[in-house]
Amino acid sequence: MTASDVVTALMRACEARELEDVRRLVTDDIEYDNVPIGKVHGPEGVLSVLSRGVTAAAEHVEWVVHRQVSDGATVMNERTDRFLVDGRWIEIPIAAVFEVRDDRVSLWRDYFDLETYRRQRT
Repeated sequence: MTASDVVTALMRACEARELEDVRRLVTDDIEYDNVPIGKVHGPEGVLSVLSRGVTAAAEHVEWVVHRQVSDGATVMNERTDRFLVDGRWIEIPIAAVFEVRDDRVSLWRDYFDLETYRRQRT
């Protein structure tokens, strides 16, 4: 698999909330930095983020990748993460960078505006 393929598989697993697939696609020492919120480390850290908050509250999740580019082990994408909560969609524009090592993601950094999310939750 290419680095881009690995990231695409991770995005699909997150969207489907297939946490065991997520665990399989990340390294034991992954750093996941949800930039305006903070970092977690390791598969359990990633799974804890994906198991709470808006993701847990959502009836349906869509992660729409608009663009994705890669150079060797580095992958960047621009996407909109969408969450159907209480009958309405919350949409969060994201820019992300990933590093892939041995067919697994070792760094995942999401950049987004926290206020854009908060305005939609009120």
